Amino acid sequence: MTPSKPTPDTGPVQDLTDDALAFDLPRRQKVVLVMDLVESVRLMAANETAVVQRWHGFVQHARGHVLPRHHGRHVKSLGDGLLAEFDSASEAVGAAHELHHFFDDTNAALPPEQRFHLRAGLNAAQIYIDSVDVYGAGVNLAARVASLAGPGETIVTSQVRDDLTDGLDGELRDMGECYLKHVPEPVRVWRVGDASAQPLLTPASEQPGTLLPGIAVIPFAARSNTPEHFAVGELVADAVISLLGRSPHLRVISRLSCSAFRQRDAALGEVSQRLGAQFVLSGSYVVFGSAGGGKLLITAELCDARSGRLVWTERFNAEVGDLLQAESECAHRIALAASSAILNAETDKARLQPVATLSAYSLQLSAINLMHRSPVAEFEKGRELLLALAERQPRASEVRAWLAKWHVLRVIRGISANPADDARHAMDACRQALDLAPENPLALAVRGYALSQVMGDQEGAQRDIDRALELAPNEVHAWAYLSVWNCHADRSDDAVACALKARILSPLDPHAYFLETVLANAYAVDRRYPEATESAVRALRLDREHPPTLRALLLSQFESEDLAGARTTLKQLLRITPGLTLNAYRAMGNPHSAMRRRVISALEALGLPNQ
Repeated sequence: MTPSKPTPDTGPVQDLTDDALAFDLPRRQKVVLVMDLVESVRLMAANETAVVQRWHGFVQHARGHVLPRHHGRHVKSLGDGLLAEFDSASEAVGAAHELHHFFDDTNAALPPEQRFHLRAGLNAAQIYIDSVDVYGAGVNLAARVASLAGPGETIVTSQVRDDLTDGLDGELRDMGECYLKHVPEPVRVWRVGDASAQPLLTPASEQPGTLLPGIAVIPFAARSNTPEHFAVGELVADAVISLLGRSPHLRVISRLSCSAFRQRDAALGEVSQRLGAQFVLSGSYVVFGSAGGGKLLITAELCDARSGRLVWTERFNAEVGDLLQAESECAHRIALAASSAILNAETDKARLQPVATLSAYSLQLSAINLMHRSPVAEFEKGRELLLALAERQPRASEVRAWLAKWHVLRVIRGISANPADDARHAMDACRQALDLAPENPLALAVRGYALSQVMGDQEGAQRDIDRALELAPNEVHAWAYLSVWNCHADRSDDAVACALKARILSPLDPHAYFLETVLANAYAVDRRYPEATESAVRALRLDREHPPTLRALLLSQFESEDLAGARTTLKQLLRITPGLTLNAYRAMGNPHSAMRRRVISALEALGLPNQ
């Protein structure tokens, strides 16, 4: 289905210049859903009355039940299609999943040629809105994307995918860049499988290495609809997680995974199962005054997810500015009360330098997100944002740590024009970060990662990563980098254990492909080839163009004698990094690594030239 065109004006011809087209129609950020009936022309020709009757029932159900339940607005129906708009990508995808199943019962009683199947396309964009329709290129793109879907499929653009969580909103599968009719540039799209088909995690009590009680801190919910107040809930959760993470008596789920449940009406049991936590800390807040300098009334509550029992609740008065301090009094009070309720013990205060303003906080999150994407332009944009943030926040240690990791990733992805220069820049950024905060766990972990990956200093790397874990036993990056270190040292059992620990600590990480790649390498080093392949495939489902993942898959395929698969993977690797040679790979990092030597042997046997 394509959106309808406006009825031509029958009045005098008007000047259609930009000034003449200025009007009062509001323009808002929306998620547009276009859904249509597959093979509607054939179905209509066979039995028009039956098709119209069934489609009319579907539209009424969508308008009266499904769309309102997912906070969507029905815009229009055009015989064999439906157009709706939403504020939330998660709600839009949830509605699409539910609508796909509307015809399941009637289809079961019909022969295949009479069954109804739907296809859906979603795009997020600034569009024009009035009471009867929506307008703009973003609406048209949603319709074009729908044309890529097969029966029962939902296809989304990157703008929608960025607001979805794999495994929570459904199974996300990267479909790559596609050319669409009347769209000048290729559009990267994703297929979203039904969320109801996704298995929950193994219960926390049954997971290996989870002797400590797990706690998930969900971003607190605003009690107002003022956009400038929304980031405060993230700040509260972030500060509390930073404090709880320094306790050796708790297993704290990463803030990135917990953020997946921001503004979601999820049951306590689902949160617990998805995150692998026995306890869930959540709450709400009211802001009085501006978000930058106003006062807060925070209500926090801690629940035992296994029994659903409310363990503790309390109200706190605070100022927004307090949450931006290196040592937030309000966050400490919440963290201390919550940990005491679980363990009857206090936690040490953290002295981590946070970003000083809400806008800077958002800037850092954007930079981290971009630096973990495959397109080189977006990856480079991540560095640009980090440099701007470093200039704005000269005392922020964490920003320098992320900048150091950016340079390491640039080397190991094979996109550095001068790996030695990037290695030097990574070490300089680590030095700056640790000059600002000598015992910042993230900065220590990243320096250990840089020493191991691009400097070949295994002794120094182990010292830094071990110290990071002493300071923050639940630092997910330190566990991931310790797995990498163990891979280089050919300590395969430890490499697998550390990678699994990282994945357990961050089960809904938005950069899950990175953790899966670390695990794939660990399994490959341990010569557990089926597990290595499985992890690599999971990573590639989320990012199909990540060179380190493809190298891990290639090594596993080659050493398990799947030579045809290894050659196919090498072709894909060369398509992404056309300048790859044996010497170029050798320049990417630690030349003494046992794992790298095995990869080099595989690449050489497959015919990759030296130069």
